[in-house]
Order: sequence, then structure tokens, then C-alpha cells
Amino acid sequence: MASKIDGAKAREELVRAFKEGDEERARIWVSQLGAGPRRVRGVLEALLEDPLGLARQAAAFGLGELGGAASVRRLEQQLAMEEARGDADGAAVVEDILRALGRIEERGARLSLMRKLERLARGTPERSEVYALARALWRRRHPELLPGVRQSLGLLSLPAPHGLHGLCVLLEKSPEELGSWARDPTVPVEEKTRVLAVLEEEVPEAWLPTLSSFLFAAQDWSEPSLRQNREAAYYVECLFSLLLMDRDRFVATLPEQGLTVLRAVARRLVAATFPNPSLRAATLLGMTGEPEDAAFLRTHCPADSVCAQVFLNAAQALRDKR
Repeated sequence: MASKIDGAKAREELVRAFKEGDEERARIWVSQLGAGPRRVRGVLEALLEDPLGLARQAAAFGLGELGGAASVRRLEQQLAMEEARGDADGAAVVEDILRALGRIEERGARLSLMRKLERLARGTPERSEVYALARALWRRRHPELLPGVRQSLGLLSLPAPHGLHGLCVLLEKSPEELGSWARDPTVPVEEKTRVLAVLEEEVPEAWLPTLSSFLFAAQDWSEPSLRQNREAAYYVECLFSLLLMDRDRFVATLPEQGLTVLRAVARRLVAATFPNPSLRAATLLGMTGEPEDAAFLRTHCPADSVCAQVFLNAAQALRDKR
């Protein structure tokens, strides 16, 4: 009886950790589901049959962590079942199955994702589903993906640009070419934003220098232009979101010139969005600004107490630099 209670507890905690977005804790609970991979797989596969969508999402996450050809086969089966549901729960599980397949090293995972792409191109998918698939394929990037992605782009009846356009750019260009492309002022900002949305899934080491290029692309935008051009402001927000995903790796490794540009762009976005706060800009300014920026943050502090605390914390961090 004790082992059954422990197993039930592990499943409950896995679902709770997944719901709270704590992947590290969820991984720990996956390992607690049973003695050995075979037992863990059995528990996760049983969890895929749960009527609660959140439980099936957590199970998909667990199988993605477990990996292997058996996980790929079961996830692909579940993918078809969730697609057939045609409801919001099913759509949410589909996205997590795609994410799980993107993290499995087996070649079969990439082939499964490509089969999904073929089905998607023949239908009328939601934009969120396209992005989920594009991000998963970026994780499983391989030269053989490009022809299929291009073909699907020609078939997909979804207004451009979207996630597959971003994926196509990333697959076509070397890191050096992507850096030049990001700096090119003739490339529409909307296209650059879609690339950032896919790049959020993973920034491999070779692509790390391109983050500076995306940052330099925004250095000439003034406060008024950011206030008036919603696409430009959204681009900066997406870039800041990416930088904050792994600040020790992305922000701390920016060259000195990049940090200078980051500070300037963050100040402009804070001012351009006032009184509606850009919390990401305030956070990054607190990391990369100068002590005199503390007064700037206090001046633009929002009325909402929760948002204001982000600004005040950033201002305090800058005052502590003295």
C-alpha cells in the first residue's frame, strides 16, 4: 500500500510542478515515478490516459525527459489522439507533445515532427501551434529539414510572417549570415521578431554572438519611434524576453558596446511605454545601467504596486553600484 501511495504522490507532485512551470522539480518527480525507466514509462503512459488535460501535458513532458524510441512512438500516437479531440485541452497537450519531441535526440522524433508539419500544412492551424512546431523543429535542426519546411511554407494558408518563416531563416543562414541579416535595416522588423520567437527555444553557442546583432538593430530607434511603432516596441520586448531567459549567459557575455546599447534601448523603452510599464526593460536597466539611472526608474515608476516593486528593485540595484 505504501508504494501505491508513494506512486500516487509522485504523480500528483509531477502535475503540480508542471502546472507551476518548475521544470527542475518536475524532472525530479519523473524520476520518482518508479524503479527504473520501464516502470517510469509505464506510469507516464498511463497518465496520458487521464481525462485532465494538465495531467496529459505533464505526462508528455515526462516522456520527453525519458527519451528513447518508445517515447517517440507513444507521443506520436498521443499526438494524433489529441488532434482528434479538437478542443482547448487537446490543443494545449499537442503543444507539449511537440515540445517533448523537440527534446528527444532520436532521429524518429525529427521524423515525427516532420510528419506533423505535413499535416499542419494541409489544414488551417492556429498560429500558436505553428510556433510550437517551429520551436520543436529548431531544437531538432538538421539540413534535411529545410526542403520540407520550404514546401510547407508554400502550402500553409496563414498570413505571413509566422513561426515557420522564422525557422526557415534560422535553417538557411549561418550564424554570421544571421548576424548580418539582423543588422540589415531593409529587413522588416516583423520578420526579425519571428526569428527571435523561434530562437527563444534554444540559442546554441555558435549563435550566441547574433544576439548583439539583434540588439544593434534597435539602437537607432528613438523614444518617439518606439512609442508610435508598435512592431518596433514588440520587437524590443521579444529581444529583452530572450535576454532574460538566461541572463548569466546572454546578458553577462554581451560585449561592452552591446551593454552600452542595451542600456540606451532599455531607457527608451521604459520612457516610451510609460505609464504602462515595461518590466523587462526596467529589469535589464537595473542590471546594465549606471547609478544615475536609479532616479530615471523612480520617475517612470508605475502606479501598480506589484509592477512598481520591479522598478524599485532595479533602482536599488543601481544605487548599490556606487
